[in-house]
Amino acid sequence: DNFRADNFVLYKNQAARVTNVGAKKIDIVLRDGTAVSVRPKDIELLHPGPLRQFSELAKPQGELLTAWELLAGDTTSLAELSELAYDDFTPATAWAIWQAVEDGLRFSGTIDEIIVHTPEEVAAEQQARAEKAAEAEAWQAFANRMNQNEFLPEDGRFLQEIAAVAMGQQERSQVLRNLNQSETPENAHALLLRLGYWDETVNPYPSRIGVTTSQPEVPLPELPQEERRDLTHLVALAIDDAGSRDPDDALSWEVAGAEHSRSGRLWVHIADVAALITPDSPADLEARGRGANLYLPEGTIHMLPEAATSALALGLDDTSPALSFGLDVQPDGTITNLEIVPSTVRVTRLSYDEAQKRLDDSPFRELLAIAQAFEARRVANGAVQIDLPEVKIRLDDAGEVEIRPLPALQSRDLVREAMLMTGEAVAQFARQHNIPIPFTTQDPPTEIVEGSTPSANFARRKTMTGSQPGSTPGRHAGLGLDQYVQATSPLRRYLDLVVHQQLRAFLRGNPLLDEQAVMERVGAAYAVSGDVRYAERLSNEHWTAVYLLRRPEWTGKGIVVDRRGKRDLVLLPDLGNETSIYKKEATPLDSVVEVALKSVDLPQREAHFGYK
Repeated sequence: DNFRADNFVLYKNQAARVTNVGAKKIDIVLRDGTAVSVRPKDIELLHPGPLRQFSELAKPQGELLTAWELLAGDTTSLAELSELAYDDFTPATAWAIWQAVEDGLRFSGTIDEIIVHTPEEVAAEQQARAEKAAEAEAWQAFANRMNQNEFLPEDGRFLQEIAAVAMGQQERSQVLRNLNQSETPENAHALLLRLGYWDETVNPYPSRIGVTTSQPEVPLPELPQEERRDLTHLVALAIDDAGSRDPDDALSWEVAGAEHSRSGRLWVHIADVAALITPDSPADLEARGRGANLYLPEGTIHMLPEAATSALALGLDDTSPALSFGLDVQPDGTITNLEIVPSTVRVTRLSYDEAQKRLDDSPFRELLAIAQAFEARRVANGAVQIDLPEVKIRLDDAGEVEIRPLPALQSRDLVREAMLMTGEAVAQFARQHNIPIPFTTQDPPTEIVEGSTPSANFARRKTMTGSQPGSTPGRHAGLGLDQYVQATSPLRRYLDLVVHQQLRAFLRGNPLLDEQAVMERVGAAYAVSGDVRYAERLSNEHWTAVYLLRRPEWTGKGIVVDRRGKRDLVLLPDLGNETSIYKKEATPLDSVVEVALKSVDLPQREAHFGYK
């Protein structure tokens, strides 16, 4: 273009007037008086002019709407449209038309080629603009309500996006960004609580961590008919927490006969899950994807369908199918002559408290004696004993949070040791017969901590590393066992089910899974079961915070177990957790102190305490 003074031009979509044309640069002035020196390619000619004052651009009288109706669906030029709409082509008419083009409702395009929209296109654009305006109005109303900590039902679409961040279902939120809020799950959770859109009963952690929270629904076959050893003559005791709904182990004591050791035979009966769930069946694949049962205070999410519990849990019917492990136990706690048989058992269910009251009776007396002998052998072999308070957290039917300390009962010890005996015996059996199974090992503690005080037990726990599943047998330092496998909870843990599948295949002479197939299952289950345990821990912390939130006057006893900087680390036995409390002077370790709740931060799962 050959520009000259007083041309009317566009510069960055702004109206401008040429004041001087140089060899390489053109001087222009904008409507606000700003003078700019530009290259020719930086400006476009709207009208040759002359334009001497911007006041000349006042909106002209004309029929632009009529011109649009005449040209709808065609293309035109700036000059042609100006003549048709205004009977003239002046800087003022050029500017009026260009503003209509910029608006984009009825016209679009360039100075040289203007596209005239059809009535249908205009109607669609008008609807889109109306919807956008309504959305902006709705957003502003929502933002105003947020500032007042209020919401209405129509705000649900905005709040659901915030909830998705709180649940870990998405990382980013335009809603939070527009509210100038941090896009973290914790902040989203806090905002929803502050509004009252969520109450304290919403537990976001299983979803946030990504574990499955729906019950499995896969088909199960009928339990196959097969020959089973009839062990219904033995008293079989399923000892568990009161209210347990999926008993998967039971104990019997068979008085020694000529064929057994002089001490007698322990039978550990385990739910025969592998009789029903075979490798790579739909239920097996479902359980592998879940890794283990998810135990939440609000209920259990099972890894197997409910029908598996109905068919296989011990003691729900008059007789139960089991995979029974017969162990000859010597007075020194050593185990010989493991026998594994599919069986039929008649199980009596009772709680730990009920069993505790009967420890002087047979067969409880005999079971306790061998349990104590086995534990003594483990301790002599370096087992790490950690005695710290434990609690059970659950929601009752009314939604109240119960935190119940678990007393140190010998009946619990009895069952634990019987399960560990079975784990050691199965590990020995698998090694003897070259059966690939997932063994469980644990490295030694990072240091040895002497003493039995609460602070010593607390320090000892910190020295422990996690156990690891693997294809190679090895020492489990924490248990004081030279080889060990988890084999007593196939209804609850997937790798226990894999062990049972391998044992059953061996017993029946069927092909075994090879080591690589077993390790693939170990990898899959181990990856997800870590998330399951993490979701359980965070959920317990959440409901503990809810429990305290509902009890703002809570007080209780604490035990000082460590000192960190200017803070005492205090164990709270009634809650099963620890807290740190600021104190200038250190409190002697193992002091019993009175503590009082100060505040609760539910989104952070934190409760703050002080000394009374």
